[in-house]
Amino acid sequence: MPLADDIKSEVTNILRTNWKLREGRDVPEDNAIILGNDGVTLDAVVLYADLVDSSGLVARESATFAAEIYKCYLSTACRIIRDNGGRITAFDGDRVMAVFVGDGKNSAATRTALRINKAIKEIVNPAIKVRYPQTTYAIDHVVGIDGSKVLVAKTGIRGSNDLVWVGTAPNTAAKLCTLRGGFPSWITSGVYAMLANDVKESSGRPMWEARTWNGTTIYGSGWMYAV
Repeated sequence: MPLADDIKSEVTNILRTNWKLREGRDVPEDNAIILGNDGVTLDAVVLYADLVDSSGLVARESATFAAEIYKCYLSTACRIIRDNGGRITAFDGDRVMAVFVGDGKNSAATRTALRINKAIKEIVNPAIKVRYPQTTYAIDHVVGIDGSKVLVAKTGIRGSNDLVWVGTAPNTAAKLCTLRGGFPSWITSGVYAMLANDVKESSGRPMWEARTWNGTTIYGSGWMYAV
């Protein structure tokens, strides 16, 4: 079959096949969803952690130094994500996506962001300076968080596929982690409304500042949380 016919047949099949959806409580494993119109819906909080100006890092520094920075940042973020009950779902170059579900998911994701901030500032950047005392480089990063109902489906072709997360939370969290010149942690108003007090205030002082972004209220923070 010519490639054009093959593509037309596949697209027609996708558009005409009824969906088989089921409600989920846990992040689905890859083998729990098939390539057809099959999916799991669940309430989730999505976190994206992004290394700022990786393009500049690669342009200015050696490939091995840049790779070490990538590895230090992503390893740190992933360890903290897992320690807070998050599930790492994807890597995209210099950033990682994670999903939190269940009771306390908003606070768990937010606590993760504040812990990543502390680890980068007080553990990772000092270690870089010790190893490379002449460098002026220090990791800058941004974490974005949002929550919504999401549909988890599988996309791609047989032998080369992955799960995709469809909903407002993945899109918004990804956009929040691209914000520059402000705070290292950003959350939406929906997440903020569900926060536990330990990630909302410190000794009566608010840990978050409201900002207007794309006509909506979001909250930014420069606070840190113990690692």
